[in-house]
Amino acid sequence: MKNTETTNWPELAIGLYDRLTGRNAEITYEFKNMGIGVPSSTEENSPLAHWELNGTLAIRTRDV
Repeated sequence: MKNTETTNWPELAIGLYDRLTGRNAEITYEFKNMGIGVPSSTEENSPLAHWELNGTLAIRTRDV
């Protein structure tokens, strides 16, 4: 039996995008003072840059 559970955020995003493509769907996210720490490299204990998100991000899907 195939495991269909999503185990991380990238898998969830890819699965959602795949399901919505071809259905003229749109996903809209609104951020207000959302802070995230972005690693400056892939090395262990890499320093983090602080990013703050304010505004709207729209993701639209379509078949090409």
